[in-house]
Amino acid sequence: MEQNCEKSEKSDKKICIYGAGAMGTSLGALFSRAGIACDLVTRSREHAAALNGAGARIYGEAEFTVPVTALLPDELTEQYDLIFLAAKQKENAQIACFLNDYLKEDGALVSVQNGLPEEALCAVLGKDRVYGCALSWGAERTEAGRVRITSANGYRFSIGGCGKGERLSEIARLLEKLGVVTVGKIEEIRFAKLAVNASFSTLSAITGLSFGELSRKYKKLVLSLMRETFAVARACGCEKLPLNGHDLYKVFGGALAKPLLPVAMKKYRETRSGMLKDLQEGRRCEIDYIAGAVVRAGRECAVCTPCLERAVALVHEIENGFAEIAPESAQLLR
Repeated sequence: MEQNCEKSEKSDKKICIYGAGAMGTSLGALFSRAGIACDLVTRSREHAAALNGAGARIYGEAEFTVPVTALLPDELTEQYDLIFLAAKQKENAQIACFLNDYLKEDGALVSVQNGLPEEALCAVLGKDRVYGCALSWGAERTEAGRVRITSANGYRFSIGGCGKGERLSEIARLLEKLGVVTVGKIEEIRFAKLAVNASFSTLSAITGLSFGELSRKYKKLVLSLMRETFAVARACGCEKLPLNGHDLYKVFGGALAKPLLPVAMKKYRETRSGMLKDLQEGRRCEIDYIAGAVVRAGRECAVCTPCLERAVALVHEIENGFAEIAPESAQLLR
């Protein structure tokens, strides 16, 4: 049974989520369920109409429906204290320039994107106004206004500041109303999530398989991609990779990594990469900003990432019609 919540109360802070796809919509629904009003911005008129009409309908591991306010980008008129950026990374510099007009002078932008998105944002907005946050749950938009939660790990947030971090505690307290929050170093937070995205999300896009299936059938390949990410992270100064209360270096860096993979992915067994959906629907995906981000960082640190490079190239071949999404495609990476 879906739980219908009352209309959220007005917050003393103006909050916006820019990029109301699966993750952005689920984040906005969590805010609304906690009684914190926020505006969800999407480019899809159909999605906006559904959200404004029937509310954000969440199902799967969690089931509830909450009223939300959805806007198209050209309907923005106010300035916000906090903008959570959940859009695709391809246009981050342009988006930052656009959002600058809608972010208060003392406001903060919190990127909840994957990869290493902060550099382009800081170049426009300045380091002190930019924060990075990793979201540790899976979601997919199945139809307009409707999002399926594909993980069973609850709602976890890892957040860090790019500059002085003067609003870090304030943002963390806000997110604590939605789930479990960890505050740490932005580089370690980003590479921890990248270790999962560059391996599981990339292979899911190539094979069409879920994280659970990959953890059982392609352990060696998953760990090859993950450990290349570890090597780059260490070269970038990351002493640990904290995710969901664990240090990924310790969990997946030793001899027990293979048997631990299915256990670690149990709560994400139904999750599939958002890049997979893009490929299936004929759109170019974010591979250059996920595994590709690790490859570029590796080159800057003189760390070789041959398996990741092959994976990025293979995803582009799929985009261009020269390879297929299939479990057999993983053999091309060996």
